Amino acid sequence: MLSSEVLTVERQGHVGVLWLDRPERGNAMGPALWEDLPRAMAELSSDTGVRSVVVAARGPHFSVGLDLKAMGPVLAGGGPSGERPASMAARARAGRAEIHRLQAAVTAVADCPKPVVAAVHGYCIGGGVDLISACDIRIAAADAVFSVREAKVAIVADLGSLQRLPRIIGAGHVAELAFTGKDIDAARALEIGLVNHVLPDAAAALEAALALAEEIASNSPMAVQGTKAVLAAGDGRTVAEGLEYVATWNAGMLVSDDLMEAMAAFMEKRPPNFTGG
Repeated sequence: MLSSEVLTVERQGHVGVLWLDRPERGNAMGPALWEDLPRAMAELSSDTGVRSVVVAARGPHFSVGLDLKAMGPVLAGGGPSGERPASMAARARAGRAEIHRLQAAVTAVADCPKPVVAAVHGYCIGGGVDLISACDIRIAAADAVFSVREAKVAIVADLGSLQRLPRIIGAGHVAELAFTGKDIDAARALEIGLVNHVLPDAAAALEAALALAEEIASNSPMAVQGTKAVLAAGDGRTVAEGLEYVATWNAGMLVSDDLMEAMAAFMEKRPPNFTGG
């Protein structure tokens, strides 16, 4: 079980809930978050009882972004320990290695085999956008504010927003957000497709995210996780290549216990009881 000062993992039936749990600092992303996030996602990914995941946050904000005070020495090329190498070349190597480490933490969310739903309220700034762009589905409270803020602090967003957002909202919208560093509200986020739904407040957004995750979890975990894998595999492939991939995938799944259970439940006019077998 995860032990963390900044994250909490809970389970509600077949839904795993990952809480950003540093409310007193607006869930600013400091060293502990980058250490613990991949561990939390590994735990949820390997738990066969978890079929979907919700990422939510305690306190008034989802995340105000990178903890610049705590991470400043690292951003200056000091590496995880903060110790600054003497030469410029060594600082560049240390900085690059640290960026890769932080990227891997966010990618752990994208690589989760189970669907991940983000419930966003308050500020979702910088690294917060990196995190939600690694999720499969995003639901927002009406008070949510989003910003790809990095240009305003003289850095290039490097943890996934510039790579993942064009697949979610389109290149033009990404360019506008990233070049300006502007804030957008939940209504605009819905308009450009960054979020699927907007709810009146944080509690309603969390409730909607949990309900959606439970709906996902009621389906065959083999089929849902297979669908996520096929969607990911289709990225960058032609339609023909994607069709070939899914044909190969399904050829191995047509003898599953869940498929037999779905057919039996249909014939018997009852809800199916999927086990993942």
